[in-house]
Amino acid sequence: MSEALDVSLRLVRAQLALAKRFDNSLSGLHGVSLADFTMLLRLSQAPGGRMRRVDLAETLGLTASGVTRGLAPLERIGLVTREADARDGRVAHAALTDTGRERLADMLGTAERVAADLFAEPAWRNEDIGRLSALLSQLGGAGLR
Repeated sequence: MSEALDVSLRLVRAQLALAKRFDNSLSGLHGVSLADFTMLLRLSQAPGGRMRRVDLAETLGLTASGVTRGLAPLERIGLVTREADARDGRVAHAALTDTGRERLADMLGTAERVAADLFAEPAWRNEDIGRLSALLSQLGGAGLR
């Protein structure tokens, strides 16, 4: 097996392990998955806390139908609402509700704790984290900031 394939498979396993840790914490404390949290976080960073669904899909690397399926349960529990575009009725926006903003603030605290535990010293130094971030960016792993 080539080193490139070995590293690629290690990244896949690491991603699965990370996702599982975030999912366990977020679902246990807040009733949402990592995917839900990521959608809510991206919406919170958009101007006015709202985005066209197609733009949300693009920024998250999902299909439009995947975003629609992902947003449906968040709409049902009142974290997100669907808003029609005032100029084009064919366009739908996803928008955070006030409840969604409040709950996201709590979720962010949980996610920050999980991340801090994952990258705790002495195993991880700040410069190691920065180097890993740069390397992941080279692979197309854009952050959500």
